[in-house]
Amino acid sequence: IEVKGFEVKNFRGTDRYLYLENIIISPKKPPMARIELEIAYQKSINRETRLLKVGDNLYHIAGEMEQYKSGFVITEIDPLHGGKVTFQNGDTLLPGQVVGDVSEKDMRRIQIRETIQSHFDKEENLFNQGIKTLSLFFIDEVKKYRLYDEAGDEQIGEYGKIFEQEYMTILNERLSLFNTPYQEYLRKIAVHDTHKGYFSIDKTGKAVNSEVKRGADYSDDVSAYDLILKKKELLLDLKESTRFIFSHSALREGWDNPNVFQICTLKHSDSTTQKRQEVGRGLRLCVNAEGTRMDAEVCGDMVQELNKLTVIASESYAQFVGDLQKKIKEVLYDRPSKATEDYFIGKTVMVEGLPQVITKEQAHEIYRYLLKNDYVDRKDHVSDEYRHAFRSKSLAVLPPELQPMTEGIHALIQGVFDESVLASMIENGNDPKIEENGLNDNFYKQEFQTLWNCINRKYTYAVNFDSQELIDKAVAHINRKLFVSQLQYTVAVGGQKRDMDANALVRGDSFDAAKTKTETLKHVQFSQIKYDLVGKIAEGTILTRRTVASILKGISAKSYAMFQMNPEEFITKVIKLIKEQKATMIVDCISYNQIEGSYESSIFTANSGKQNFDTAFRATKSIQDFVITDGSAEKSIERRFVQDLDAAQEVCVYAKLPKGFAIPTPVGNYSPDWAIAFNAGTVKHIFFVAETKGTMESLELRPIEQAKISCAKKLFNELSTGKVKYHDVDSYQNLLNIMSSL
Repeated sequence: IEVKGFEVKNFRGTDRYLYLENIIISPKKPPMARIELEIAYQKSINRETRLLKVGDNLYHIAGEMEQYKSGFVITEIDPLHGGKVTFQNGDTLLPGQVVGDVSEKDMRRIQIRETIQSHFDKEENLFNQGIKTLSLFFIDEVKKYRLYDEAGDEQIGEYGKIFEQEYMTILNERLSLFNTPYQEYLRKIAVHDTHKGYFSIDKTGKAVNSEVKRGADYSDDVSAYDLILKKKELLLDLKESTRFIFSHSALREGWDNPNVFQICTLKHSDSTTQKRQEVGRGLRLCVNAEGTRMDAEVCGDMVQELNKLTVIASESYAQFVGDLQKKIKEVLYDRPSKATEDYFIGKTVMVEGLPQVITKEQAHEIYRYLLKNDYVDRKDHVSDEYRHAFRSKSLAVLPPELQPMTEGIHALIQGVFDESVLASMIENGNDPKIEENGLNDNFYKQEFQTLWNCINRKYTYAVNFDSQELIDKAVAHINRKLFVSQLQYTVAVGGQKRDMDANALVRGDSFDAAKTKTETLKHVQFSQIKYDLVGKIAEGTILTRRTVASILKGISAKSYAMFQMNPEEFITKVIKLIKEQKATMIVDCISYNQIEGSYESSIFTANSGKQNFDTAFRATKSIQDFVITDGSAEKSIERRFVQDLDAAQEVCVYAKLPKGFAIPTPVGNYSPDWAIAFNAGTVKHIFFVAETKGTMESLELRPIEQAKISCAKKLFNELSTGKVKYHDVDSYQNLLNIMSSL
């Protein structure tokens, strides 16, 4: 979640108006500030936005308005630590702060503008991936968006007028001379067609505030949202013009939309529950034009960035986030907060597809493992060291006797509630971002052009393996590891104590400890939906229907019966298990053939969007001025790697390869991380493609991930006739050590 909050502040009691929209960071210019101020013209005073630099005098820019005369010269624009603009008179302004004579209408205009800005910031990247972008406004009165004249004809309200004014201003800034598909998409949409309101409808057909319950003279929200529920598929179609939705209340469970990327609250709310419900309208994973859910299976490491929700709040960032986190903590209050031995004792994990209960001795070994690696602190809370190692895939290996439980144990550790994680869930949308990160002169160096020409090729692959061997291995693997969830229930029985007093009632200690019994519901009603079971699995595994049918015929009756218990989970897990066996077989049998076509240089800058400044490394040898890593902390594998890379004398030029640069493999496309050109004569191989991993232990990598890396090794190190070598590494020094062995 990203939150844009706004704070009203006054400069020593004056009524001068200023709003710091954001700080612009560019590789070729010093930081600049986008500030809205009042500007005097002959017949009017308008509020307009200007892009300003250090040394600019607001008094002159504003047409010599007296309110800006006393020292409003910009002396510093600091993009670090959230950003700050300092004036000659000592006053400061933070992103999202509004100063001076500010009415509620002013604040709502700012919110609407920021919502449209955020919408455009994300939309082109999502459009190029076939994903429709929607924004949702919550309003407190229908009449602020939709009015009716004396004749009963519909008229646009205050918020609708503000929206259309701000939309056209921002649209004109975004339109360019380039006739790209996205630019054509924008030009085809009329401003009055791109926003719509969904409200309760009274019996005369007029929109009303949703306050009266069903059975009265007005319909409630459920009826009103039939309008949008029936068109849910249409709303996700890029051919449908509606992109901005105004609603009086969308908090009934019957309505949400997976492609809501912005939520703007154009109303005051003291209810933390309502805040959480409003945010919940935009927390589903989005879908593309084909209806494919953009989850980790499809997007990989980019799943969270792609599905980020931006909330444009009607209060300060600190206040909104504080209230939201407080409510989340209340909801999660009963989650365990400490990773003690007792926490693990008796927990059930899956081993080889079968449930296994953790014994007291095993729980003791897990706890020792956590202590030894500083994965818990003195109070047994899960530490930052564990969280970081988990994110960077650099977790220490469990003791041998616990390794079969690895996945289940780490799932249990992740289940421990950590209050500090709430802070990392929510970003400040007003923090400075990098708007441009184009190719620099390093891209055109001969060394990089030679390297790029060597790897800028497209391939197709062929795999020739014994189908019967795959069938036999897949059948055995499914029978051994397939486990599908069944519907279970727990019965708890406890009796009131014979002897008790008032204190026991106050303590909540008037009942004996309950005895529990967990049962499986055996006569559950099965789904009546018809599935193309063979087709779904064939599509997911990229195998022929005949091969899939042979696998399903070969699995045990017990395994096949699990399909009825939970068809969706059965299909997902069978696909995963077949792909794991496929992954173990393909490396020795794969061959690559080069085909026509190559990548445009624009692949490095396409779909990048605005990047957070705190994850950017200012580079000197990269083909882009900023390298965006997976984290800013010193322990981030990518951050340490790029720092060492940029400082190494033997390195001439390098690039962080984009996700669009992909090598096809039978278990999914694979995108390596780095392309590096070394100075001639300094190392054994001057052209290198690398993958940064948190661990070099192959046991720690999943079979599918191992297979992708192995295919890349075979392509670059064995089949390719070029001078490029490839390997996965966990540090720059590790790269140099491995290079000598290739």
